[in-house]
Amino acid sequence: MNPMTSRLLPSFCTLTLILSTGLVQAHSAEDHSQHASQAKPLIASQGTEVKFVDVPLIDQNGRPVRLQQDLLSDRIVLMGFIYTSCTTVCPLVSSIMGKVQKQLGARAGREVQLVSISIDPQRDDPQRLLDYSRKFQAGPGWSWLTGSPSAIKATLKGLGSGDGDLKNHAPLILVGDGKSSHWTRFYGFTDPAVLLKEIDRLTPPRRSSGPTAIAQESHHEIY
Repeated sequence: MNPMTSRLLPSFCTLTLILSTGLVQAHSAEDHSQHASQAKPLIASQGTEVKFVDVPLIDQNGRPVRLQQDLLSDRIVLMGFIYTSCTTVCPLVSSIMGKVQKQLGARAGREVQLVSISIDPQRDDPQRLLDYSRKFQAGPGWSWLTGSPSAIKATLKGLGSGDGDLKNHAPLILVGDGKSSHWTRFYGFTDPAVLLKEIDRLTPPRRSSGPTAIAQESHHEIY
Protein backbone atom coordinates (compact mmCIF):
# COMPACT_ATOMS: atom_id res chain seq x y z
CA MET A 1 0.00 0.00 0.00
CA ASN A 2 1.47 3.35 -1.02
CA PRO A 3 1.70 6.32 1.40
CA MET A 4 -1.14 8.21 -0.33
CA THR A 5 -3.53 5.24 0.03
CA SER A 6 -2.63 4.78 3.71
CA ARG A 7 -3.48 8.44 4.40
CA LEU A 8 -6.84 8.29 2.56
CA LEU A 9 -8.06 4.98 3.98
CA PRO A 10 -9.06 6.21 7.49
CA SER A 11 -11.00 9.13 5.99
CA PHE A 12 -12.79 6.86 3.55
CA CYS A 13 -13.74 4.40 6.32
CA THR A 14 -15.07 7.23 8.49
CA LEU A 15 -17.20 8.58 5.64
CA THR A 16 -18.56 5.12 4.89
CA LEU A 17 -19.52 4.63 8.55
CA ILE A 18 -21.33 7.98 8.67
CA LEU A 19 -23.29 7.24 5.49
CA SER A 20 -24.17 3.74 6.65
CA THR A 21 -25.39 5.02 10.02
CA GLY A 22 -27.55 7.62 8.30
CA LEU A 23 -29.15 4.99 6.08
CA VAL A 24 -29.87 2.72 9.05
CA GLN A 25 -31.45 5.58 11.01
CA ALA A 26 -33.54 6.60 8.02
CA HIS A 27 -34.73 3.03 7.51
CA SER A 28 -35.51 2.68 11.22
CA ALA A 29 -37.52 5.92 11.22
CA GLU A 30 -39.46 4.75 8.19
CA ASP A 31 -40.25 1.43 9.85
CA HIS A 32 -41.46 3.13 13.03
CA SER A 33 -43.62 5.57 11.09
CA GLN A 34 -45.31 2.64 9.36
CA HIS A 35 -45.94 0.94 12.70
CA ALA A 36 -47.37 4.16 14.12
CA SER A 37 -49.73 4.53 11.19
CA GLN A 38 -50.89 0.95 11.70
CA ALA A 39 -51.47 1.63 15.42
CA LYS A 40 -53.86 4.49 14.61
CA PRO A 41 -56.05 3.29 11.76
CA LEU A 42 -58.16 5.97 10.11
CA ILE A 43 -61.81 5.01 9.76
CA ALA A 44 -64.48 7.14 8.15
CA SER A 45 -67.64 7.85 10.13
CA GLN A 46 -70.92 6.67 8.71
CA GLY A 47 -74.33 5.71 10.03
CA THR A 48 -74.90 1.95 10.23
CA GLU A 49 -77.93 -0.19 10.86
CA VAL A 50 -77.09 -3.01 13.26
CA LYS A 51 -78.99 -6.28 12.98
CA PHE A 52 -78.52 -9.28 15.26
CA VAL A 53 -78.65 -12.30 13.00
CA ASP A 54 -80.17 -15.43 14.50
CA VAL A 55 -77.42 -17.95 13.73
CA PRO A 56 -75.81 -20.56 16.01
CA LEU A 57 -72.52 -19.54 17.63
CA ILE A 58 -70.24 -21.26 20.17
CA ASP A 59 -68.68 -19.75 23.29
CA GLN A 60 -65.25 -20.40 24.80
CA ASN A 61 -66.63 -23.29 26.84
CA GLY A 62 -68.01 -25.06 23.79
CA ARG A 63 -71.63 -24.16 24.57
CA PRO A 64 -73.99 -23.24 21.69
CA VAL A 65 -75.42 -19.73 22.01
CA ARG A 66 -77.66 -17.34 20.12
CA LEU A 67 -76.31 -13.80 20.31
CA GLN A 68 -79.57 -11.90 20.75
CA GLN A 69 -81.55 -14.49 22.67
CA ASP A 70 -78.91 -15.82 25.07
CA LEU A 71 -76.47 -12.95 25.62
CA LEU A 72 -78.04 -9.59 24.79
CA SER A 73 -81.70 -9.92 25.84
CA ASP A 74 -82.24 -7.40 28.66
CA ARG A 75 -78.62 -6.48 29.39
CA ILE A 76 -76.31 -3.63 28.55
CA VAL A 77 -73.73 -5.00 26.12
CA LEU A 78 -70.04 -4.22 25.56
CA MET A 79 -68.89 -5.94 22.36
CA GLY A 80 -65.48 -6.22 20.67
CA PHE A 81 -64.05 -8.05 17.67
CA ILE A 82 -60.78 -9.98 17.87
CA TYR A 83 -58.81 -12.97 16.67
CA THR A 84 -56.33 -14.87 18.80
CA SER A 85 -53.31 -14.69 16.48
CA CYS A 86 -53.54 -10.89 16.28
CA THR A 87 -50.62 -9.16 18.04
CA THR A 88 -51.49 -5.49 17.51
CA VAL A 89 -55.08 -4.25 17.69
CA CYS A 90 -56.79 -7.20 19.41
CA PRO A 91 -54.77 -7.38 22.65
CA LEU A 92 -55.34 -3.66 23.19
CA VAL A 93 -59.09 -3.92 22.57
CA SER A 94 -59.31 -6.95 24.88
CA SER A 95 -57.26 -5.16 27.55
CA ILE A 96 -59.61 -2.17 27.42
CA MET A 97 -62.61 -4.45 27.83
CA GLY A 98 -60.84 -6.24 30.69
CA LYS A 99 -60.38 -2.93 32.52
CA VAL A 100 -64.07 -2.15 32.05
CA GLN A 101 -65.00 -5.56 33.45
CA LYS A 102 -62.89 -4.97 36.57
CA GLN A 103 -64.57 -1.60 37.12
CA LEU A 104 -68.02 -3.15 36.69
CA GLY A 105 -67.43 -5.65 39.48
CA ALA A 106 -70.59 -7.61 40.31
CA ARG A 107 -72.54 -5.82 37.58
CA ALA A 108 -70.69 -7.87 34.94
CA GLY A 109 -72.86 -10.80 33.95
CA ARG A 110 -75.95 -9.40 35.65
CA GLU A 111 -76.58 -5.92 34.25
CA VAL A 112 -73.77 -5.87 31.71
CA GLN A 113 -72.67 -8.57 29.27
CA LEU A 114 -69.26 -8.47 27.60
CA VAL A 115 -68.94 -10.17 24.21
CA SER A 116 -65.86 -10.74 22.07
CA ILE A 117 -66.45 -12.21 18.61
CA SER A 118 -63.62 -13.88 16.69
CA ILE A 119 -63.30 -12.79 13.09
CA ASP A 120 -61.08 -15.82 12.37
CA PRO A 121 -63.42 -18.78 12.99
CA GLN A 122 -61.36 -21.23 10.94
CA ARG A 123 -58.55 -21.08 13.52
CA ASP A 124 -60.27 -19.80 16.65
CA ASP A 125 -62.02 -22.82 18.09
CA PRO A 126 -63.46 -22.71 21.65
CA GLN A 127 -60.23 -23.98 23.25
CA ARG A 128 -58.13 -21.26 21.61
CA LEU A 129 -60.63 -18.64 22.73
CA LEU A 130 -60.64 -20.04 26.27
CA ASP A 131 -56.84 -19.91 26.47
CA TYR A 132 -56.82 -16.38 25.03
CA SER A 133 -59.58 -15.16 27.35
CA ARG A 134 -57.53 -16.02 30.44
CA LYS A 135 -55.12 -13.20 29.61
CA PHE A 136 -57.84 -10.57 29.94
CA GLN A 137 -60.96 -11.87 31.68
CA ALA A 138 -61.23 -11.10 35.39
CA GLY A 139 -64.53 -12.85 36.18
CA PRO A 140 -67.93 -13.95 34.85
CA GLY A 141 -70.05 -12.12 32.32
CA TRP A 142 -67.74 -12.24 29.31
CA SER A 143 -68.49 -14.52 26.35
CA TRP A 144 -65.93 -15.21 23.63
CA LEU A 145 -67.68 -16.39 20.49
CA THR A 146 -66.79 -18.32 17.37
CA GLY A 147 -68.79 -20.45 14.95
CA SER A 148 -68.90 -21.62 11.38
CA PRO A 149 -67.38 -19.22 8.82
CA SER A 150 -70.84 -18.56 7.39
CA ALA A 151 -72.35 -17.83 10.81
CA ILE A 152 -69.53 -15.46 11.76
CA LYS A 153 -69.71 -13.72 8.38
CA ALA A 154 -73.46 -13.17 8.77
CA THR A 155 -72.99 -11.92 12.34
CA LEU A 156 -70.26 -9.45 11.38
CA LYS A 157 -72.26 -8.19 8.41
CA GLY A 158 -75.31 -7.63 10.57
CA LEU A 159 -73.28 -5.73 13.15
CA GLY A 160 -71.59 -3.60 10.50
CA SER A 161 -68.16 -4.67 11.71
CA GLY A 162 -66.55 -5.73 8.46
CA ASP A 163 -66.29 -8.99 6.60
CA GLY A 164 -63.59 -10.70 8.66
CA ASP A 165 -60.66 -9.33 6.66
CA LEU A 166 -57.74 -9.86 9.04
CA LYS A 167 -55.44 -7.47 7.16
CA ASN A 168 -57.83 -4.54 7.54
CA HIS A 169 -59.04 -5.28 11.06
CA ALA A 170 -59.50 -2.02 12.96
CA PRO A 171 -60.27 -1.38 16.67
CA LEU A 172 -64.02 -1.21 17.22
CA ILE A 173 -66.18 -1.56 20.33
CA LEU A 174 -69.97 -1.47 20.43
CA VAL A 175 -71.93 -0.42 23.49
CA GLY A 176 -75.69 -0.78 23.58
CA ASP A 177 -78.86 -1.91 25.23
CA GLY A 178 -80.12 -5.34 24.24
CA LYS A 179 -83.72 -4.15 24.58
CA SER A 180 -83.56 -0.77 22.89
CA SER A 181 -82.22 1.08 19.87
CA HIS A 182 -79.53 2.91 21.84
CA TRP A 183 -76.18 1.71 20.43
CA THR A 184 -72.88 3.52 20.04
CA ARG A 185 -69.79 2.64 18.00
CA PHE A 186 -66.39 3.52 19.46
CA TYR A 187 -63.58 3.50 16.90
CA GLY A 188 -59.99 3.48 18.12
CA PHE A 189 -58.52 2.55 21.48
CA THR A 190 -61.16 4.06 23.73
CA ASP A 191 -60.52 5.08 27.32
CA PRO A 192 -62.33 2.57 29.60
CA ALA A 193 -63.80 5.51 31.52
CA VAL A 194 -65.61 6.63 28.36
CA LEU A 195 -67.11 3.17 27.89
CA LEU A 196 -68.15 3.02 31.54
CA LYS A 197 -69.84 6.39 31.22
CA GLU A 198 -71.84 5.13 28.26
CA ILE A 199 -72.78 1.97 30.15
CA ASP A 200 -73.95 4.05 33.12
CA ARG A 201 -75.98 6.25 30.80
CA LEU A 202 -77.86 3.19 29.58
CA THR A 203 -78.35 1.63 33.01
CA PRO A 204 -81.67 3.35 33.96
CA PRO A 205 -84.92 1.59 33.00
CA ARG A 206 -84.92 0.69 29.31
CA ARG A 207 -87.76 0.34 26.85
CA SER A 208 -88.33 -2.81 24.83
CA SER A 209 -87.53 -2.96 21.14
CA GLY A 210 -86.79 -5.44 18.38
CA PRO A 211 -83.41 -6.96 17.48
CA THR A 212 -82.51 -4.15 15.10
CA ALA A 213 -80.66 -1.07 16.31
CA ILE A 214 -79.18 2.08 14.84
CA ALA A 215 -75.59 2.64 15.95
CA GLN A 216 -74.41 6.14 16.69
CA GLU A 217 -70.84 6.92 15.61
CA SER A 218 -68.10 8.04 17.98
CA HIS A 219 -64.34 8.34 17.44
CA HIS A 220 -61.66 8.18 20.13
CA GLU A 221 -57.90 8.36 19.95
CA ILE A 222 -55.40 6.09 21.66
CA TYR A 223 -55.25 6.84 25.34
